[in-house]
Amino acid sequence: MEKDAARQIRKLSQQYAYTSIQMHEAIGRKAGLSGTDHKYLGFLLEKGQMTAGELATLTGLTTGAVTGLIDRFEKKKLVKRRFAEDDRRKVLIEPNTKNIMALFKPLYKEFRSHSEKLIASFSGKELKVLETYFLKAIEIMEETTDRVNTR
Repeated sequence: MEKDAARQIRKLSQQYAYTSIQMHEAIGRKAGLSGTDHKYLGFLLEKGQMTAGELATLTGLTTGAVTGLIDRFEKKKLVKRRFAEDDRRKVLIEPNTKNIMALFKPLYKEFRSHSEKLIASFSGKELKVLETYFLKAIEIMEETTDRVNTR
């Protein structure tokens, strides 16, 4: 019986991942971006300003692809390039949080509301189980990403 439950959870996890990709692609398109561009913008929001090289490392994209990504974001006024104060050869990519939030907040409003209601429906103990699962699953994915990238 435990094997069946584990198999079901694995299938649901895959379905969640696939559905997440579909949703983010749809939201990205509505915002005038691809789904992956939309998620890469999320990296900038989460991590803050960084160099193009740092963004390339984070995303796994080539530096050339990152330059195109930044160009697309800059054209939409979602990021700004600026020189580092300590080294003018270094260019920092700075997210324009105000513009990014203005673009995406309306697109996520209903999703966020439904998600918050769903989370509120769980007990503290259930939330702890979910938190543990997500933290450990993220760790496994990061380890897998690192291992694949170093081969």
